[in-house]
Order: sequence, then C-alpha cells, then structure tokens
Amino acid sequence: MENDKLEIKAAVSIDDTGTVTGIAWPWSPDSTGDVIEKGAFSFANTLPMVMEHDQRRVVGVWETFAETDEGLEVKGRLFVEGIKPANDAHRQLKAGKIGGLSIGFRHNGFEPRAEGGRVFKSITVNEVSLCRRPVHPGARVTIVKSHKENQTMENEELEPETKANPVVEKKDLDVIKAEINARLDKIEAKANRPVAANNNHPVAANDNNETKAFTTFIRNGDTSEVKSLGYASPSTGGVLAPEQVSATIIEKVAEFSPVRSLAQTITMSGALLQLPRLVNEVAPEEVTETEERPESEPTFEQIDLKPFEMAVVVPVTRILLEDAQIDLSAYLSGHIARRFGQKEASWFVNGNGTSQAEGVLVSDEVGEHEADLTADDLIDLFYSIKTAYSANGSWLMNRSTMATVRKLKDTDGSYLWQPSIAVGAPPTLIGRPVFESVDMPNATAENSPIVFGDFATGYAVADRVGFQIIRDELTGADNGIVKLRARRRVGGRVVLGEALTKLTLPEADPE
Repeated sequence: MENDKLEIKAAVSIDDTGTVTGIAWPWSPDSTGDVIEKGAFSFANTLPMVMEHDQRRVVGVWETFAETDEGLEVKGRLFVEGIKPANDAHRQLKAGKIGGLSIGFRHNGFEPRAEGGRVFKSITVNEVSLCRRPVHPGARVTIVKSHKENQTMENEELEPETKANPVVEKKDLDVIKAEINARLDKIEAKANRPVAANNNHPVAANDNNETKAFTTFIRNGDTSEVKSLGYASPSTGGVLAPEQVSATIIEKVAEFSPVRSLAQTITMSGALLQLPRLVNEVAPEEVTETEERPESEPTFEQIDLKPFEMAVVVPVTRILLEDAQIDLSAYLSGHIARRFGQKEASWFVNGNGTSQAEGVLVSDEVGEHEADLTADDLIDLFYSIKTAYSANGSWLMNRSTMATVRKLKDTDGSYLWQPSIAVGAPPTLIGRPVFESVDMPNATAENSPIVFGDFATGYAVADRVGFQIIRDELTGADNGIVKLRARRRVGGRVVLGEALTKLTLPEADPE
C-alpha cells in the first residue's frame, strides 16, 4: 500500500461567496495515460479548495461529490467576501483565466495499461485545486454561481460556463452584447433598491447563511432558516451554534483554562469514552545466539472518561434583541466563554471526578513531592519525573505563587525564572514554560501550589457537546425578558499519572 505518494491529476477553483461546479476527473485517460475507474473514489473528511496546490491559499471547501456519466463531479463553496485570494480566484474564473481542476490523492496500488499509463481502482482524494493547466485536459470548471443572500434575482439565469480555452459562439455578437447589457441593468436596479427602515441587520463582510439563521433565531426564535448549525455532537432540544461561533467560544474558553491548551483533546461520540492504558511493559532480556527467545506480554487496563454538563442563563430584554445594532454572536460568545472557561478551568484543577471533570490536584495518580518552595526543591521537582515528560513539561501555578517563584535564585545568584523575549510567549522556569491558573491554591502549608509535567500525555479533555443554546421566552415573559440558556458537556481526567507531579508544602511548624 502506497500512502505517502501524492498523485496530482487535476486542479480546483475558488469562489468568494458562491458555488463552484466542475468535473474533477473525466473517465477518459489523462495526458499521461492514467485512468481512474468508477467506484474507485473515497474522500478525506474535509476536502479543501486551494489555488494551484498551494496549501497556504485555501479559499473554500468541497461539499458534494458524484460520479456522473461524464466523470467525477464536484461541487464546492467559496469562502465569503472579504477574503482576497477568493475574490481573485472568482475574477479569474469569470475571465476564463482559470478553468481547470486538479485532484491530489493517495492510492492503494495500480495496474499497468497496455496502451501506457496506469489504472487506479482505489484512491483517497485529499485535495481538489483550481489550476490553469490540469494533467487531465477534460477536468474543467463548468459553473461558477453566486449564492449571496438577498442578491439572487428572480428567474435569473445561470452564469455562462467558464472554459480554459474559450471558443467563438455562434450567436451574433450584437445579441450577446444586448444580453450582457440587460443583465447589468438588472444588477444595477437591484443594487439601487432602498433598504427597509427597520433593517436592523445590515450585511456584514463576513455574513453567511448559518450566522444569519443563528442570529435570527436569537432575535425572534424563528427556526425556519436554521440549517446545519451543528458543532461537536448534539444532544436533544435547542439549536446548536454555527461552527464559527462555537469555535470562537472554545478558543476563548482556552484563555481561561490553561489545562485545555496544554492537555490532549478528544471529541466524544457517545456518553462514555473507554481508553486502554498500559500497566506492565514488555521486558526484553539478553540472549545468546542460539538461545530460545523469552516471551514478555504487556498488560493493559481500561479507564473511563465521562462528560459532565455545565450551563448558564443569559437574560436579555426582548427590546434589546429586537432593536440592538450589535453582533449577537460576538456578544454571546464573549459572555458565555467567560463563564464556561472559568467553570472548566476550576474543574480541570479541583474537579471531584463524580459530578465534575477530575482535577489534577484531586487525582490519586499524580505523584506528590513534599518539600518547601525553594530553588533546590523546584529543581528536585523537575527531575522527579522521567526525562521524556520533563522535556515536554509545563509549570502550572497561580499568580501569587508566581510572585514567590520569580524571586528564587540558584547558587550562582541567577534567577530560575526567565521572562520571555517573544511577544505572547510564556516565561520559563528551568527551561520549561510557566502558565497561570487562578484555581491553583496559594503557597501555604499543606497546599499543592505547583503542578509540573507533560499535560499532553498525562491529562485528557473530552468534548461531548461544544455549545448549545435554547431560547426561553416563557420564564421571564412578564418582565419582557428572554432567557438564552446555554450548555455544553465536557469531561477530563488524568490518564497517565506518572507524566505529572505536584509540589506539596509540609505542615506548618507548631509554635
């Protein structure tokens, strides 16, 4: 099986806010004699639209694929207006400068063709690109169609096919000119239509159907236009936020929850995640040249990872929802992310593991190093775990402890704490980054103010439901209040205790 070789066969195109349709692979042989049979195609989970196979220029995403009589037909969505590469691609498509599609794929072997070239019977497509010169001369964009909201004219004809090698049509040039002028007149007339006085949702540069549907639901509870608003795995009831809103919330949650940014993150598809964990390792032994080789069987145990629910209610006046000239998605994401982030951060540090995610300070699996808070003790803590873990380790402590640790010096009088010279990069302690967690305890007797170790190996965060919102118009109806009930389900636990260790201060000396 050859999985590391990327075969480039045709190219894909991009559009700013529209839909691109094309034949990515005709059934006929390409210019090198290669053939891909019907039924051979499978696709990666996410198939990006890129320009000329440049992964830095992703301009859209492919959404549907179908094997037709002509070949593999692909349909995709260009990123919305405001993205310059997408706008450039759209203009070049309309002008006929880009008319080809190119596919990149991995294959599972091939058979030689008697006429030359190869026959592929099983491939996985990783990429479809817009290009000028596809390997297959028949891989062409057939339709570039705009789908801007409130800008589609009634009975509007599809835009003409875009071809890499334009040919002279049989129509009379005067007729073509008249059609173009009529089309421009329609567009101009539509653009000059007055906007309604009560239009409290002006078109933004990054508007799209999902965000508009979500905002409409928040404003008035109308779910008629709510489509494909899924993020993570849904539960029952409510409406899920669009992916970009949920992604923003998760990103902001991470600002309050440093453990999330350090730990491994898993997306759950059910109510329970079971993970195997190695208990006894393989034990090789020395042998002579002809001596029988000993067997050593590893053993595993199974640990469970469960999600727990958190929720918050955001009361908003009905008038504010109806009339406010604000970005409701941004308002909700900022407010809810702050509440969820604070709750999640406290779970990952001090959670009880029964009704909350398990915290690193609560887990019995995390090693404990009892010592005072001195420079020598921090060095001992650093070397108390295996090299592989300390090499990837991070320090976790609150701001008060940071102030104490920052003053510690080694025997040469040099500070252990080294401020970062790069913007946005954390400071380091014995060469490893330090992160602030407000939920870590202060450096007082019998507390554990510092955790050190490889969080990516030792701790797992499991997302079950990213962000769900329910619009409650009944509870506060008498006071003109609409309650937006947000919830999410997340779990977490220590999965490998030996990768983490904590510094615990001794009891105070009796006076």
